[in-house]
Amino acid sequence: MARNSADSPSGPAGSTAGLTSHAPLLGISLKLASTLVFSVMVVALKKASETVPIGEIVFARNFFGLWPVLIMVAVRGELKIAFYTKHPLGHIGRSGVGIMAMLFSFTSFSLLPLPDATAIGFATPLFVIVLAFFVLKETIRVYRWSAVGIGFLGILIILSPHLGKSELGSSQALGALCGAIAACFSAFAMMFVRKLCEFERTATIVTWFSGMATLLSLLTIPVGWFWAEQAWIVPDAKTAGILVLLGLCGGVGQILMTQSYRYADASTIAPFDYTNMIWAILFGWLLFNEVPMIEVLAGAAIVIAAGIFVIYREHKLGLDRTKVRRASSPSKS
Repeated sequence: MARNSADSPSGPAGSTAGLTSHAPLLGISLKLASTLVFSVMVVALKKASETVPIGEIVFARNFFGLWPVLIMVAVRGELKIAFYTKHPLGHIGRSGVGIMAMLFSFTSFSLLPLPDATAIGFATPLFVIVLAFFVLKETIRVYRWSAVGIGFLGILIILSPHLGKSELGSSQALGALCGAIAACFSAFAMMFVRKLCEFERTATIVTWFSGMATLLSLLTIPVGWFWAEQAWIVPDAKTAGILVLLGLCGGVGQILMTQSYRYADASTIAPFDYTNMIWAILFGWLLFNEVPMIEVLAGAAIVIAAGIFVIYREHKLGLDRTKVRRASSPSKS
């Protein structure tokens, strides 16, 4: 298959000319499907974390998630070029911070109710703007800074029930802090992706991350040598099935998300990221008997409103992030 301009190192990083075809309804449908699949992955993650160490879960996510990605790349006729790069250090750096985001995010989901951990993850776009200003020297005007400030206020509201005086040192506090750290690492990963998108194809970025993340996650094995609770195990058949499901959902979710940006631009697709919250509330209630606290719902509403405003402003300023979002993964995935 011929590369479209959005996948070309020399083509515009975020122009609608790079779309395979302009079919917003199909793009939105694929995006909604990806949020559902990623949410199923998180449910499997939460169930697996009852007996499986986080490092092993991260490995399963990447190892079993690699194969759907390779199949997608092969079907598109890009398998050979997907492994070729002149910038391996950039991919290694992106994979390193991506793995850290996964480790902290998965820890957060293992310790917190699904809605709480999901809502904290919405801080990622806010950290991206801050890093874009300091790292990429991007001009950020008062409207986006205001949205960032309001968004972080929402994050503080979400964190407040978990970081109160009576909660400090508890698993809830640890989960909340891990979620915030994961959002920060995920934002750093987005910085790497933005730079890589200037000269790499989407297939190359996604394939390198899936492969490198699988290898890097093996580095968590030695943690179990001095921290017994995090020692890798040989799972029973049921748990192994959950781990395979987790990884496949991660890979399929990545494919659905990537494909969604081929049919509609980022300003159309990105707001539907926040439907994750609907699935988190529904699955948390049905499967884990979790009911979100009012502070979490109020804070999430503020963060979502701020995030959607940022997307609107970036669209108005012509800062379409379509290609960057294609090549990225949600922090929880």
